[in-house]
Amino acid sequence: MYIRLKNLREDKDLTQAQVAEYLHCSQSAYSRIESGKQDVPTSFLKQLARLYKVTTDYLLEMDK
Repeated sequence: MYIRLKNLREDKDLTQAQVAEYLHCSQSAYSRIESGKQDVPTSFLKQLARLYKVTTDYLLEMDK
């Protein structure tokens, strides 16, 4: 899942800081999420799905 988050962010030409601002968290907190060091809160998962126009199943790699 974490690779997908990074790839989606990069595909949209967004920085970690921009995504963190969208999620109303710090860049370091988002960095920990994207690197897999911290679980993604459900509220963030929903917001990220909206941002990237994908399903939460896609983010969770349940589409395979």
